Amino acid sequence: MVKAIVTGAGGKMGSRIISLISSTDGIQVVGAIEVAGHPVVGRDIGHSLGPGMPRVMVSDKLAECIDRADVVIDFTHHQASVSYLKIASEKNRAIVIGSTGFSPDEMTTVRSLAEKTRCVLAPNMSVGVNVMLKVLEYCSGILSEDYDVEIVEAHHHLKKDAPSGTALQMARVIADRLGRDLEKDAVYERRGLIGERSKKEIGIQTIRAGDIVGEHTVIFGGIGERLEFTHRAHSRDNFAKGAIRAAQWLVHQPNGLYDMQDVLGLKNIRATGL
Repeated sequence: MVKAIVTGAGGKMGSRIISLISSTDGIQVVGAIEVAGHPVVGRDIGHSLGPGMPRVMVSDKLAECIDRADVVIDFTHHQASVSYLKIASEKNRAIVIGSTGFSPDEMTTVRSLAEKTRCVLAPNMSVGVNVMLKVLEYCSGILSEDYDVEIVEAHHHLKKDAPSGTALQMARVIADRLGRDLEKDAVYERRGLIGERSKKEIGIQTIRAGDIVGEHTVIFGGIGERLEFTHRAHSRDNFAKGAIRAAQWLVHQPNGLYDMQDVLGLKNIRATGL
């Protein structure tokens, strides 16, 4: 039985992960974390979520309860995630991180800390999105320089970072396959007399509206035709289920930094051999 601690237990993702773990074989919640001052701290998270939920008291100190767990599941904020990873590395506990918006310096810290423990870091833990990433890698190699690439992502109006981590990951996969430098070739805004589109551009556009859970469309625009690949998330459950799957996989792995492509075994599939 995998024993898990869930951070952000009072939030939408954390509470949903706890609920889904309660109905998943082979894993159980043994701890719940929230920031100091949050109303759920000191309360039974099961009582907060309703009948049938695990009886676990919410704490604001991961270091005080991490010893009882095999893995931490964290969907909070990139700064908090780095601090949780530091605690996990000190205690040699696995950690699954679904936060986005990490700075280059934070990513350097993440890579260093992951050498001391096991960490899955993925901007999107949906199985469907990660299959789509592999498809985009494959198609980019075939379509090559003859098709313009545009990415459009849409999320709810409360999302704080833009573009989404998923859109950036899609752009990185395509840029790597095409041998482009995303730092130079990404275009995030167009306005006014912009001139002819360059062949190297990878457009990444953002929509924020209402309660959209998450939608990503990648367009390969050629002369006389275009291909569109779209993933739509109808609820947060697909992210939560992916995180739980990652947690159960990760506890059996050697130290290192992983992503959902590792969890799903997609890295073993060559883009030229799909």
